[in-house]
Amino acid sequence: MDFVWAVLIGGAICVIGQLMMDVGKLTPAHTMTILVIAGAVLDGISFGGTSLYDRFIDFAGAGATVPITSFGNALVHGATKELQDNGWIGILTGIFELTSAGITAAIVFSFLAALVARPRG
Repeated sequence: MDFVWAVLIGGAICVIGQLMMDVGKLTPAHTMTILVIAGAVLDGISFGGTSLYDRFIDFAGAGATVPITSFGNALVHGATKELQDNGWIGILTGIFELTSAGITAAIVFSFLAALVARPRG
């Protein structure tokens, strides 16, 4: 049943993004930004010491961790954890602690794709 919820929730997030572009006529950049901010806001809202996005992950599993909303969650989650551990400087360092592998992978694979692909102009 975990797989079913992951597919349904992850698919629903993708449908929301697609509707934002098709019906709302938003650009992919605007859509991505809104979804990242939504994940960040949901991580910032907490009940009983657990963020709303963490509860969402407990319910949906990969359906909540794979879409772009989890990037916003990781940014805020890292910043709040480092804020508690290291004070205000932790906000600046914490946003990169959980996301550095993903950012590095995006840069490296984009570079490799640029080496083998011909740009259209």
